Amino acid sequence: MRGTGSHSKRWSKHVTETSNALDLEHGVFAKSDPRAIARSLKRSAEQSRRRKSDSYRSAMSMLTFYINRAGKQLSRARRQKLEKAKDELRDLYGRTG
Repeated sequence: MRGTGSHSKRWSKHVTETSNALDLEHGVFAKSDPRAIARSLKRSAEQSRRRKSDSYRSAMSMLTFYINRAGKQLSRARRQKLEKAKDELRDLYGRTG
């Protein structure tokens, strides 16, 4: 059975902080510049020795995870910046779509 309330908040915080994929820069998702978010995620993914997939996939997965877990707590403007960070991440890795 899936937990609700504060337990699920603790779970997502735990995953974000202890993910086996990346050691994230503190406050990366709070940055105001989407390109800075993407660069930080790329740097973290490329430096990680614990990730299980390529650095692009690890960085994109962590960003998507954060957006999905924040859900309705994100303002429209914040969500747009994080979605723009996905585009920036694709650009940094020379990916499309």
